[in-house]
Amino acid sequence: MVHFLIDNHMDNEAKSLLQLVISRKGKNSVNSVFASLLETQGTHLSNSVFELLMVVYTELGLFNDAIQCFRLLKKHKFKLPLSGCRCLLDQMMKLCSVSVVWMFYIEILDNGYASNVFVFNILMHKFCKERKIKEAQKVFDEITKRNLVPTVVSYNTLINGYCLEGDIEEGFRLKMVMEMDRIWPDVFTYSVLINGLCKLSRLDEAIRLFDEMCKIGLVPNYVTFSTLIDGQCKNGRIRSAMKTFQQMLKRGLTLDLILYNSLINGHCKSGQLTEAKKFVDEMTRNRLKPDKVTFTTLLDGFCKEGNLESALDVKNKMIYNKIELDDIAYTALISGMCREGKIIEAERTLREMLKADLKPDDATYTMVIDGFCKMGEVKTGHELLKEMQRNGYVPGVITYNVVMNGFCKLGQMKNANMLLDAMLNLGIVPDDITFNTLLEGHCKYGNPEVVDKLRSEKGLVVDYASYISLVGKSGKAQKYNKK
Repeated sequence: MVHFLIDNHMDNEAKSLLQLVISRKGKNSVNSVFASLLETQGTHLSNSVFELLMVVYTELGLFNDAIQCFRLLKKHKFKLPLSGCRCLLDQMMKLCSVSVVWMFYIEILDNGYASNVFVFNILMHKFCKERKIKEAQKVFDEITKRNLVPTVVSYNTLINGYCLEGDIEEGFRLKMVMEMDRIWPDVFTYSVLINGLCKLSRLDEAIRLFDEMCKIGLVPNYVTFSTLIDGQCKNGRIRSAMKTFQQMLKRGLTLDLILYNSLINGHCKSGQLTEAKKFVDEMTRNRLKPDKVTFTTLLDGFCKEGNLESALDVKNKMIYNKIELDDIAYTALISGMCREGKIIEAERTLREMLKADLKPDDATYTMVIDGFCKMGEVKTGHELLKEMQRNGYVPGVITYNVVMNGFCKLGQMKNANMLLDAMLNLGIVPDDITFNTLLEGHCKYGNPEVVDKLRSEKGLVVDYASYISLVGKSGKAQKYNKK
């Protein structure tokens, strides 16, 4: 029936019939359906029915069946199903893993399907996006094997892939190969390499490459400028960034939110908070709305400068604009408060952070604990340490050392030794700071008869056994050494 419909140019009806049959039979049905069509072929010599079968399997998302249909066509010596291959390749490009597509593409190429640089470029791009640079290189090498000439897009795609992997040298080698083959690098080529150099903090080379592209008549675009400015800002070269920024303005290019954020970050990192604030105001005048990155960058900058009042003002603006504070913003605030000795406020902010379902890291907790211990509120610091444990944290030796130091400074050597035992029971290995903190405590508050001996050993004790032998608990040391 299908053969009859095709012979009478009723392709839509033939397609509907095949769709009905396949939808009933489902996946892995191609062998039986193909055999049935082959048996009923009779004098119908066209392979249009079989090509249509391949298309229908493809459109129903049954790609394995469609591929098997192609192989059956080749096995029975039908001519290459060009439209079927094209349809399947297009759909696989959208929905399948690039490795599967690549294997199928090679298979149809080996069976006479016409090669196309455009397809090779797409496959390279997909491999590079998945950080599979070796596979991308194989695709590139296949271009010349198929007697095709790589285009500037081919080179750019591969250069970008290598730069993403941090292999900038291979990127430059490919640029040289391009030029030898008289395929001239374009703005994208230079932009990708400049970006790669910036990520590796090789700013001088990035600037030289920028100057080179300008000298040969290429006009840097927004991506080129923003890439270079962002790299300069991240590496603390704010003067160079502003010089590049002025060049960009002369070209008539406008800033977007991302570039404003880069400039704000650069000024904050260099301590130029007033200039950073000016850019925020300029953004607003240009009808760009500051986002979480903008506010968090500014907040962190103010905290590091010790300007908590301005930092809290930024926090209030975030709340007003319904921008939720993230762990970076809260950590910046807590850190700033601890540096300024505002430990009560730091703990209150820690509670806000927890209430917002954000998880402070060990360092954040430790900052607050350290603040309380330095205030002499070691009990509160110790309670926070126990809270960490209740909440599933495994405090490290640094956190324990902070509390240990607090106990020792107050002369609470019994509590300090109990904390040491707790550390050991939990499998946390004390370091030399732990032991020498304890020795310092014993020197100040211990038995006067052994103070001189202890003082002479400070800085030399590096393990539990040595410590115990000095403070007179060798029995405990033996027990520990047996563990």
